[in-house]
Amino acid sequence: MPSRTVTIASRVGLHARPAATLSRAAAATGLPVTLSVADKEPVNASSILAVMSLGVGHGQSVTLTAEGEGAEQALDTLAALLASEQDGQ
Repeated sequence: MPSRTVTIASRVGLHARPAATLSRAAAATGLPVTLSVADKEPVNASSILAVMSLGVGHGQSVTLTAEGEGAEQALDTLAALLASEQDGQ
């Protein structure tokens, strides 16, 4: 299963707005996408509440995984999103 590890650029981590942006983008892929951090179980990246429950802060590394046709491209897009500043949106 393809995966990408990325460092969170958003100053507020994956709190409300950045988590919502990620969740919408993950859902738009049409693929099962998970997000995991450190020793916590992976969560559904399409769920804003699940993403926020991880408590990911600025500068932390997370791992995205996806399965299905187009997973590599979807992960590249999602990883780029997390590696960019999301606070001003």
